[in-house]
Amino acid sequence: MQQESGPEKVRSEFIRVFGGQDNGWPRIYQAPGRINVIGEHTDYNGGFVLPATIDLHTWVAIAPRADRLLQIFDGNAQQLHSIDLEKLDRGEQGQPVEYLKAVAWTLAKEGLRLRGCDVAIDGNIPLGGGLSSSASLELALALALLETAGFGMDRKKLALLCQRAEMEFVGAQCGIMDQFAIALGERGRVMMLDCRSQAYELLAMPSDLQFLIVHSGVIHRVSTGGYNSRRQECESALSILQNVIPDLQCLREVTLAQLEAHRDLLDEPAHRRVRHVINENLRVQEAQHALVNQDLERLGILVNQSHASLRDDYEVSCKELDRLVEIATACEGVLGSRMMGAGFGGCTISLVRTEAAQKAAARISEQYARDLGKGPWVHIAAPADAVNRIR
Repeated sequence: MQQESGPEKVRSEFIRVFGGQDNGWPRIYQAPGRINVIGEHTDYNGGFVLPATIDLHTWVAIAPRADRLLQIFDGNAQQLHSIDLEKLDRGEQGQPVEYLKAVAWTLAKEGLRLRGCDVAIDGNIPLGGGLSSSASLELALALALLETAGFGMDRKKLALLCQRAEMEFVGAQCGIMDQFAIALGERGRVMMLDCRSQAYELLAMPSDLQFLIVHSGVIHRVSTGGYNSRRQECESALSILQNVIPDLQCLREVTLAQLEAHRDLLDEPAHRRVRHVINENLRVQEAQHALVNQDLERLGILVNQSHASLRDDYEVSCKELDRLVEIATACEGVLGSRMMGAGFGGCTISLVRTEAAQKAAARISEQYARDLGKGPWVHIAAPADAVNRIR
């Protein structure tokens, strides 16, 4: 991951690659990453999540062209991609350029005629870390392309279109949480989101609470990893339960009593997957109340329970994530810790008292390096604004 990033850097890269501009071009857009306090693998099951936007970003510098090409320079990879807006064909699954094409493809499917543009992209969100680097890229690029072409769009619709881009073009069967949080989140707030109704509430983040993010060093890829298989397992379990539970629309609606009553219909892995979804939704709702009541101790307990469930029932953790959680929970001031994101690698999130955050970060880094031979990437997250144009 490239550490020296920001609006000035992406502007400098733009000028280096495409030359200077005038009349206010290039414009600069910024989209944050996101953390999820609790609520993992619940979004695509119609459940609840508790995300927040953080101070890791994707930056886009953009200016219009006279033709129908998108010339996009990726500052992290130091690669120039040329995309013909008249021929948006899929390429190799999982490649970064597919996310760029996906955004243009989805907007075109809406009947929006985009302009050709020169674009430079940079960012400091670690790839494959469960911090929504792909959704951040999608939202920043989509907003930049829309406004450069003279279009406005409701933020909720923008989020849904970016989710569609990732699902239908890239092939990652993601839920709505990432795009929704990045499009509609607010600085200093945690979002309680009902992924079925898309109703949300913004909750004040306690001043005595910090989010400590630690990357395990294991990269996961949503479009090619075990994420899609877990989603398919849930869809299969739902189909079976719909035969015996009237009017069942999503796993979020199943109760523990119903699950146990029909346990013989599901194999053991499917039973555990559904049990995780049910219990995780209950934990998110309890976490909402804990946040409102400033009960940080209870919030930490729920986060710890979430990790145990993701490890044992949903089986999406790995030894590196488990070790990070073990180290973190032994640190003074850490209230709770869990793996975050799709799993099979990526980051952990630890809830830590503000005055203990720096010491906990150093302790985790030192112990993990001792255990695995290399130090992890560590970040104490600060709240950030949703996607927007910044100059």
